Amino acid sequence: MFEYTVETNKSVDEAIRALEDSLTRRKFAVLWKLDIPTKLMEKGIALEQDFRVLEVCNPDVAKKVLTRNQLGGYFLPCRIVVYRGADTFKTHIGLVRPTVLMELAQDERLDAIAQDVEAALVEAINEAK
Repeated sequence: MFEYTVETNKSVDEAIRALEDSLTRRKFAVLWKLDIPTKLMEKGIALEQDFRVLEVCNPDVAKKVLTRNQLGGYFLPCRIVVYRGADTFKTHIGLVRPTVLMELAQDERLDAIAQDVEAALVEAINEAK
């Protein structure tokens, strides 16, 4: 699977707050939050589903990636999505697995970094749910 996703009974806002706390404990920061329905409404397009994208980064890890292979920068920062499932009405928290993305760079030096990042982000998501 290219992604890791969990469900929670928390609201999207509650899940994001819990996720931010969990990420901070793992030395990740939320660099940016995108509220997709709000952004689309600015263009006159209505989306009834609550869907947010968080860009997260651990600065020390980002430096390691970029000093080993600048192509790894194409996959930075990591993205975590938080959304209300249209069919389940539960909140979903998920990410594209960094190990899957870094495989595309075809550089074994990035594999261990991607594994560590993925493990930390999966832990953060599980804790936040």
